[in-house]
Amino acid sequence: MHAVRPRRIGLVLAWAIGAGALGFGATGPAEAEVARRSGEPPLPRHRPALPTETPLQIEDGQLEPVAWADLPGWAEDDHAAALSAFRASCRPLVRGDASADPRPLRRALIAPCRRALALRAPSAEMARKFFETEFRPVRISRIGESAGFLTGYYEPIVDGSRFPTQIFKVPMYRRPPDLVSPNAKPGQPFPNRGPALRVLADGSRVPYHDRAEIEDGALAGRHLELCWLKDPADLLTIQIQGSARVRLEDGTLLRVNYDGHNGFPYTAVGRVLIDRGHIPREEMSMARIRDWMRENPEEANEVRRQNRSFVFFRITGLDVHDEPVGGQGIPLAAGRSIAVDRGLHVYGTPFYITADLPIASLRSADAFRRTMIAQDTGSAIVGPARADLYFGAGDEAGRVAGRIRQAGRFVMLVPREIDPVAVGEKMPLPLLRPPPEPEKPAVKRRPNRAEQRARRSHGAR
Repeated sequence: MHAVRPRRIGLVLAWAIGAGALGFGATGPAEAEVARRSGEPPLPRHRPALPTETPLQIEDGQLEPVAWADLPGWAEDDHAAALSAFRASCRPLVRGDASADPRPLRRALIAPCRRALALRAPSAEMARKFFETEFRPVRISRIGESAGFLTGYYEPIVDGSRFPTQIFKVPMYRRPPDLVSPNAKPGQPFPNRGPALRVLADGSRVPYHDRAEIEDGALAGRHLELCWLKDPADLLTIQIQGSARVRLEDGTLLRVNYDGHNGFPYTAVGRVLIDRGHIPREEMSMARIRDWMRENPEEANEVRRQNRSFVFFRITGLDVHDEPVGGQGIPLAAGRSIAVDRGLHVYGTPFYITADLPIASLRSADAFRRTMIAQDTGSAIVGPARADLYFGAGDEAGRVAGRIRQAGRFVMLVPREIDPVAVGEKMPLPLLRPPPEPEKPAVKRRPNRAEQRARRSHGAR
């Protein structure tokens, strides 16, 4: 465990090896020989796009540079799969307008992205060398903590209908036209957190309907229904996951994706059930929540409404075999995509995450050691070392994702154009809490004249 330095970057490792020493800085004899033997072209020359003193600033985060050799399981990871996911993120990064996200890390990713996209059929070894040469590993956690927190998510596949029936009675709504967000930007997706308001006929704005009001029919009769589901537990699951495949009665699949929310903060229903003693903490999973709600429908209505947040959806044109589209606007990669705090992190950033997760069963502790790419976000994903792991679509992916609530260690792969060492020199230390003052010895007070007379008279008696 490393020492905690509040509001300052923990800097304990001197970077003795520069980019050129590993071969990507300049294509040297070693890289030429690797390329000749593998039949692959040498990697492009490294041309820094930013000054190396550009600081890396993550609010509430403490950073500690580490060595590649210090990453458990790094050599055994499937680097080719990680590079494939990274390249998918690179395409919108290279094409996009850098001014839309002026953070140094966003700009610093452009050069590695261009070099990644220039690679032709890279082998696993070339992929590993790419990451090791283009990035620096920097451990990240919240200030005062040594580890972060992981959850899992997936794309549910549920039954539904285009029309209401005796079986399918729960509507899934599209985003209403009177719902607006003060934080929305033209051409950008509807924000997944922050205020959302309802525009009235006179142009004034008021808070939008909460979950209880919507479930009681506040949006009924406005032709906003995308489809109808069997029970509220299905809808809640889809709202938590952010996307779904709805299997219609004629066998076709309707692909739906997040398209907005009503502005109320998310309240974890699982937390409510734990606090009320309905489900033991050690047994908590999404499957247990669904089972409890189906077994206790009346009480489930009240519990569900503790989460006043309500999510709206849109129909996507995805093929049946496509993965859902994440916040970056690209299809997610099962086992390689993560949702992160969008306010702190940049889409496309690689993270090497290590944890012991209950993948095989609820009580197992399977080693999870792999490079993940930030490609999505979520309203409940808050903090510098907080991630939601995407496990794919379907029931089995849901069973695994629903079990994930574990601590994990995060190592951010930082482009070499950004020097994390410089941050410690630029970020001021906060005012530390002063130590408690030592107790002063009691000062004997000199008795006044009345007390002196009383003592003399008492002594005379």
